[in-house]
Amino acid sequence: MSFKPLRCLVALLLVACGIGAGDAVAAPQACGSTNVALNRPATASSSENPGLSASAAVDGNPGTRWGSAFADPQWLQIDLGSTTSVCQVALSWEAAYGKAFRIELSDNASNWTQVYATTTGTGGPQVLDVSGSGRYVRITGTQRGTGYGYSLWEVAVRSTDSGSGPVIPPTDPANPDLGPNVFVFSPSTPQAEMQNKLNQIATEMHTNQFGTQRYAALWKPGTYTADVNLGFYTQVAGLGLSPDDVNLNGHVRVEADWLQQGDNPNNKGNATQNFWRSAENLSVTTPAGQIERWAVSQAAPYRRMHLKGAPEIQLWNGGDGWASGGLFADTKIDNTVVSGSQQQWMSRNSEFGGWTGSVWNMVFVGTTGAPPQHFPDPAHTVVGQTPEVREKPFLYVDAAGNYNVFVPALRTNSAGTSWSHGAPAGSSISLADFYVVKPGASAETINAALDQGKHLLFTPGIYHLSDTIRVNRANTVVLGLGLATLIPDTGKAAISVADVDGVKLAGLLVDAGPVNSPVLIEVGPAGSTASHAANPTSLHDVYARIGGAHIGKASVSVRVNSNDVIGDHLWLWRGDHGDGVGWNVNTAANGLVVNGNNVTMYGLFVEHFQQYETLWNGNGGRTYFYQNEFPYDVPDQASWSSGGGTQGWAAYKVADNVTSHEAWGVGSYCFFSPNNSIVASRSFEVPNTPNVRFHDLVSVSLGGVGTISNVINNTGGTANAANQQRYLPSYP
Repeated sequence: MSFKPLRCLVALLLVACGIGAGDAVAAPQACGSTNVALNRPATASSSENPGLSASAAVDGNPGTRWGSAFADPQWLQIDLGSTTSVCQVALSWEAAYGKAFRIELSDNASNWTQVYATTTGTGGPQVLDVSGSGRYVRITGTQRGTGYGYSLWEVAVRSTDSGSGPVIPPTDPANPDLGPNVFVFSPSTPQAEMQNKLNQIATEMHTNQFGTQRYAALWKPGTYTADVNLGFYTQVAGLGLSPDDVNLNGHVRVEADWLQQGDNPNNKGNATQNFWRSAENLSVTTPAGQIERWAVSQAAPYRRMHLKGAPEIQLWNGGDGWASGGLFADTKIDNTVVSGSQQQWMSRNSEFGGWTGSVWNMVFVGTTGAPPQHFPDPAHTVVGQTPEVREKPFLYVDAAGNYNVFVPALRTNSAGTSWSHGAPAGSSISLADFYVVKPGASAETINAALDQGKHLLFTPGIYHLSDTIRVNRANTVVLGLGLATLIPDTGKAAISVADVDGVKLAGLLVDAGPVNSPVLIEVGPAGSTASHAANPTSLHDVYARIGGAHIGKASVSVRVNSNDVIGDHLWLWRGDHGDGVGWNVNTAANGLVVNGNNVTMYGLFVEHFQQYETLWNGNGGRTYFYQNEFPYDVPDQASWSSGGGTQGWAAYKVADNVTSHEAWGVGSYCFFSPNNSIVASRSFEVPNTPNVRFHDLVSVSLGGVGTISNVINNTGGTANAANQQRYLPSYP
């Protein structure tokens, strides 16, 4: 081992403590000061145990480490993301060190060039000047210094390229710039000014289903009087730690009053396209005796809300209007929910004064005040406790006036809300630790912020991406306001997440671009194997869209390769109306593909894809509520067949090799409008094994337009014009 001057040793120790070397000590002139290995994907030949994984050597935490098996040789490999000129590698050995080791670089992880080697290492901190370039850095130990394995607290890599690049502006947590499309109200805001702004947004967004405008209206803690008529691409939210910190006297409502229903042009009570909006973290007290209305369908969550006073909340237009799905999560409604004509609904970790109504599929998980289990008439699926969930992160203002993001803690075996019985468990992150992203920001700048350890807050707007946003650091929060929309223009994924602990993606719409993306959102690279049971990655109010606003193409919308991931309200939609739609236009094979084990989905909506809409390859999967529509636009039977004599593709396929899977409250519908002779052999296709179990299933032929021959496998009966609904309480 060769010790460099003391200044380099001090620089290494500062990096190990989370302090950039450039903050205190000048690095050699040829090198930048940034650790380009920080939070990059890392793999290793072995790990002594799951707690000593490769990622621990690049997480910036001097208290975590990688430890190998007790054998020679062993290696640790880091993916820098692109070819990089490497000028320095700093190693911080634990007591189990490498006596003989080498450092190598490669562009492809196959052909390696050695840039350093020693046979006389003595452990401790080492700062090694090297010269070479490559995307991958590998430290290979060939002789251990002790009887144990190889163990590294941290590895830092510096580059001649790292001194330049995008400048990430700081965020002032007391006065953040949230962009022109966020309106923050305080108790001092004149009521008329506030209401005029709300009315202006409501008018603009009333029928603006595929527009490019995006808005968020936020209220600081206090009491207000407001009538919020919520339109497309608008988020309203309180900025308190509890919903009760912000009380609106009035309404936060969604009306079914613009879309024609059936053949009558004067009947505008159709709520089946009231998509893409949200109400969060508010308490609402309606005027005496007045009901609230939340007539919505997909991608319109009512989350972390407290509805007071209203004798009831109606989930449709209150008359003869259609409505097609929605979500209550972490919500308290003092009085009664009336679902009316609402076809399906998911309620999770909520508290109701009562519930009345059912059509095809009403699911209640961890919800007090839910009706008793009964299926199919009424179709109420009730699961008493939520096995494991994390609530969605949210923005709030603390007592000092500073903005933070609260990250709720993981809860197990829970019922009721996280907030109505005391302060919720969780942690706060200052907005100073976020890069506040505004429209026009490039993928290069966004990734540079992530590489610097920043979290992301996307302000409302449209983001055209030339490259993938790569989330490689454990516990990173990526939070969108106002349905922030990401469009991958070049056929790449919009977002990829490394196989790391505790990433949170929330409040984002990914809209496929005109060049086909193999996948839009990928959680974990292919072959991910790490356990994240103690700290899973979670997705909250994450939506994907292929076509509708414009021509879009994506083979897979969301692919989950990591283990233990939680999905908390996903709508994955291949467009059936709007612009850029057609069987050979907005092509999309699968909505969701799950390869990881022990993945759980709450409130999963997947519609109109051209092959298996959901394909589940991992073991231990669980789904609580599933809503699906087969593609409307199948031109002929020959164009839509999975082979082997099967007509069409199942809406939900559990792979033949899966031995454990369970689902509750699942529905699939057909409406083969161009050709009503089309047949789907089944809605659900699963292996016949004791630990693959489905509860409360339904198939529906909407208006009798088309046929689903079986609910699951070869059982459950045929849904067609003669029998439009088919129910099955359990399988097998």
